[in-house]
Amino acid sequence: MNIYSQVGLVTLVGLVSKNGILIVEFANKLQEAGSTKLEAIRESALTRLRPIMMTSCATVAGHFPLTLVTGAGAAARNSIGLVLVGGMAIGTIFTLFVVPSIYMLVARDHRKDATISAPPLTL
Repeated sequence: MNIYSQVGLVTLVGLVSKNGILIVEFANKLQEAGSTKLEAIRESALTRLRPIMMTSCATVAGHFPLTLVTGAGAAARNSIGLVLVGGMAIGTIFTLFVVPSIYMLVARDHRKDATISAPPLTL
């Protein structure tokens, strides 16, 4: 872990978290429109699949040449390229499979009609 791979990790965290935010934000809006939590996360994952894949493929394709460099300064460029290419591949899989699963476990119900009825107060 050198300074270049740490810079790559910062970039990677931003890109992967942006993809997860896209799914969660869209699912919350679908729930507010009246969908159940399962329907909302399924629809948001399907709808946001293409933008997430486009971002991930563009990042991997753009940084892949950095993994093949030789010559002066190759170690620095190679380390940042390996972090970004490998991290985006793994991060995309986590975004598409783990984020919806965690959303189903952790997220609260955002539907307006899903109010919790409390027992009436008696004096």
